[in-house]
Amino acid sequence: MAQEKENQGVVTFAGNPVTLLGELIKVGDTAPEFTATGEGLKPVRLSDFKGKTVILSVFPSVDTKVCAAQTRRFNKEASELSENVVVLTLSKDLPFALGRFCAAEGIDRIHTLSDYQHSEFGIKYGFLMKENMLLARGVVVVNPEGKVTYVEYVKGSNPRAGLRQGA
Repeated sequence: MAQEKENQGVVTFAGNPVTLLGELIKVGDTAPEFTATGEGLKPVRLSDFKGKTVILSVFPSVDTKVCAAQTRRFNKEASELSENVVVLTLSKDLPFALGRFCAAEGIDRIHTLSDYQHSEFGIKYGFLMKENMLLARGVVVVNPEGKVTYVEYVKGSNPRAGLRQGA
């Protein structure tokens, strides 16, 4: 991994300050293209959803209560959103773990993506935590023109953060 910009004081993990790697994304930015791993180990790109509002729900691991609740909540509320809105969840969990979780929980309204291979999303959007190489919790909303309209790097635990911004 190349030397990435380090951002301190943005979020904590387990109550301790952590360093986020990469450029922090801001409202008004053009959303950087990224590729993550989806179901069946297939590559999924942000551009696959061009012309739609994309809500990026980001979390450290689906194997924690708050992250699981965040994923369940986004799945439930995704059914109430317009067909022109898509929810992508991103973590460093392996695609197999995400698949098991979704099957067990009936998650079928959102796309679960893994950033495990190259941390491309985490670095391009500034969500990769240096100390543990997991993604920080947060929400990013990208409009149909590819511009970022909402960003939240969550310091606390709020699974509903930013959900209605894309509705």
